[in-house]
Amino acid sequence: MLKLRLSMGGTKKRPVYKIVVADSRFSRDGRFIEKLGFFNPLLPKEKKERIGLSSERIKYWLNQGAQPTTRVARLLGENNLIKMPAPGNNPNKAIPKKDRKKEKEEAPKEEKKAEAPKEENKAEAPKEEKKAEAPKEENKAEAPKEENKAEAPKEEKK
Repeated sequence: MLKLRLSMGGTKKRPVYKIVVADSRFSRDGRFIEKLGFFNPLLPKEKKERIGLSSERIKYWLNQGAQPTTRVARLLGENNLIKMPAPGNNPNKAIPKKDRKKEKEEAPKEEKKAEAPKEENKAEAPKEEKKAEAPKEENKAEAPKEENKAEAPKEEKK
């Protein structure tokens, strides 16, 4: 099966891509049939030097049955060579990878909490009241001790 895809070139941390027609079984940077253009992602979108396409050859290969990859289809759509593809739905792509893991862990906990109170509220309500009353009694017992300690040094100073 023929594909219109990107073949990576350039140096370390300075990628430049060739838009090529290749058999889908060949490696990304391997053997290709024909070079159809280039793509430099480091340049701003406004510059003409960012993308170079030979539109006649691209149309020829599309008529021969070559399928563009998603990135190439977007580049061709921006240059009005094919219909612009529908945007994909990947909302997690914008979230850093370490934050995605945190959200996945928090989501099941929240669901469990949402389900649990319905059943446990009836059983826990009396326990919470008892717990709420117990500290009040302890606080009353501790409060006079603190006052006595506070008063004792005052008497010594006099």
